[in-house]
Amino acid sequence: MATEPTEQASRERERLEELRRLIDHHNYRYHVLDDPEVSDAEYDLLVQELRELEARHPEWVTPDSPTQRVGAPPAQGFVPVAHRIPLLSLDNAYRSEELAAWEARLERALGRRPSGYVAELKIDGLAVALTYQEGLLVRGATRGDGRTGEDVTTNLRTIRAIPLRLRRPVSLEVRGEVYMVRSAFEALNAHRERAGEPLFANPRNAAAGSVRQLDPSITAGRPLSIFLYTLSAVEGREQPETHWESLALMRELGLRTNPHVRRCASLDEVLSYVAYWGEHRHEVDYETDGIVVKVDRLDEQERLGATSHAPRWAIAYKFPAEQAVTRVQDIQVNVGRTGAVTPFAILDPVRVGGSTVSRATLHNEDYIREKDVRIGDTVVIQKAGDVIPELVRVLPERRTGGERAFHMPERCPVCGAQVYRPPGEAIARCMGAACPAQLVEGLLHFGSRDAMDIDGLGPAVIGQLVERGWVRDAADLYGLSAAQLEDLERMGKKSAANLVAAVERSRGRGLERLLFALGIRLVGQRAAQDLARHFRTLDRLRAASREELMAVDEVGEKMADSILRWFGEEQNRRLVERLAAAGVSLEAASAAPAEEAGAGRPWEGLKFVLTGTLEGWTRPEATRVIEGLGGEVVGSVSRKTDYVVAGADPGSKLEKARELGRPVLDEAAFRALLEEARREASSGEGVP
Repeated sequence: MATEPTEQASRERERLEELRRLIDHHNYRYHVLDDPEVSDAEYDLLVQELRELEARHPEWVTPDSPTQRVGAPPAQGFVPVAHRIPLLSLDNAYRSEELAAWEARLERALGRRPSGYVAELKIDGLAVALTYQEGLLVRGATRGDGRTGEDVTTNLRTIRAIPLRLRRPVSLEVRGEVYMVRSAFEALNAHRERAGEPLFANPRNAAAGSVRQLDPSITAGRPLSIFLYTLSAVEGREQPETHWESLALMRELGLRTNPHVRRCASLDEVLSYVAYWGEHRHEVDYETDGIVVKVDRLDEQERLGATSHAPRWAIAYKFPAEQAVTRVQDIQVNVGRTGAVTPFAILDPVRVGGSTVSRATLHNEDYIREKDVRIGDTVVIQKAGDVIPELVRVLPERRTGGERAFHMPERCPVCGAQVYRPPGEAIARCMGAACPAQLVEGLLHFGSRDAMDIDGLGPAVIGQLVERGWVRDAADLYGLSAAQLEDLERMGKKSAANLVAAVERSRGRGLERLLFALGIRLVGQRAAQDLARHFRTLDRLRAASREELMAVDEVGEKMADSILRWFGEEQNRRLVERLAAAGVSLEAASAAPAEEAGAGRPWEGLKFVLTGTLEGWTRPEATRVIEGLGGEVVGSVSRKTDYVVAGADPGSKLEKARELGRPVLDEAAFRALLEEARREASSGEGVP
């Protein structure tokens, strides 16, 4: 009997390995071969069984398990990645004559025509590089500037079309394009429109925005896929001689490539492929804006080399922008989550770029004036990669005299607050702090760590509070009860009690945190701290004149005007009064101004620069520690810098500090200096 647990564990371990093989196999059939063998429901049952086994045996969980695609905590930021081989751009061609000229250049460089070409659809997405070691995915990075990208491995692991483990233990690097299918993009934009969020302009922007989320769970919730198109490096004996062979090797290893690829013996065959897809590109459910043509033989690619920005052996033939003529029914405005008031045209529905469109972005008031767009005008619109089309030009010769000029509204159509366009800026904004269109984003900012620091007040909770009508502005947060919050989805007793406690703690954060939390335009953390230290109470700040505001460090003319305009809006004054009634502190919690400061601020007058990643603090936390002792954190290194604090992976600021001979502290040295300063502050000793 004593051997039964061991036998049971052995059977479960065998089943776990079998499940992983099955799931990897079905991923390969689905994503690479487009030939699934099981239904989605059957696939989900396999994954669920694997999750249950790993839950019973967490020691068996490995990074390449299919269950490990989601679940990492949100990142503090993306780490820069230096590409071993630069991810260069492509030169473009727009006419067959330009393709012929490109081939002539190749012929001169090689002394003969290339042996052949490979033509591929140019996917309109986000370029990434994937690195596998012994068959395991170890890193995924964005293109960035071509030489340095961002490490987005955790996010890319959530995309099921990217294998976490290859079908053989090969070490290699591949490049590809993360994209979002058109139908999923349209569904995502429809959801964002219902939620009052700004729309993505095109699937490329949606894909890029999804991959560059600091929270991997957001990426996991987006319908992303990938096509790999270049084997940039491979170790071992598997060395293909042509690009065509490298695509075959990638598919064999489980990497997804585009099936619509043609091997062409001549430029005439390339042009035939270009002509076909120019007519049929809307038959695939993803955006393609052209054809990439590559020299097939890899030794010829190596001989041809590259310029500083593009390989000579490849070129992108770009499809022309598609245009259509329609009529402007009306011009309306959208109020975005940051208060931006953006005009858009309501159009007579027209077919363009493979879909029917009925709206076009008009960007801002200046754009409308420049184009002289009027309600009732006949206009030309186009889709040049953007799914939300843009208005190209007006056809004034078709005017009937009944057209009407558009004027930006003076009041927000959502909340009635003033619409104001700051001098020198193109975008008008709603000034209402409690505007429903801005409410969700405003509450997220209000409760964020650097503002009122209300732990547990995330997007899902805020969405439910707003949807149920329980919270119409930030002051309503202070009237919520634990019993009320327990009624929300995924909110148990303990979570509800914790959130109420976090809201309660936020009442005493002080004026500097509240000023930043209110979201007054141009008032960042530093300005909020300076304003709080100078005026000490919100009443004194609210009564200040323009000249008095500008007497504060960090406050210039534009910021002073923004503060005056914010307090000039009745809706905002009412919010402040309700916050005060709810017991939120309107007085400064920070130290007194510099002239009043004593020995408790031993770093008074010292300037610090932070670079790299600190293990013990986030960047805002380290900033607060320094400022709490009287120091100032500045953004760039100069001869006036007193200390540069360098964490892991420091950037160019470290080089600049060494060049200027400024003191550099690693994290241990910074901690030592900090302890010394705290002893000075508590003992009453000042800085010598």
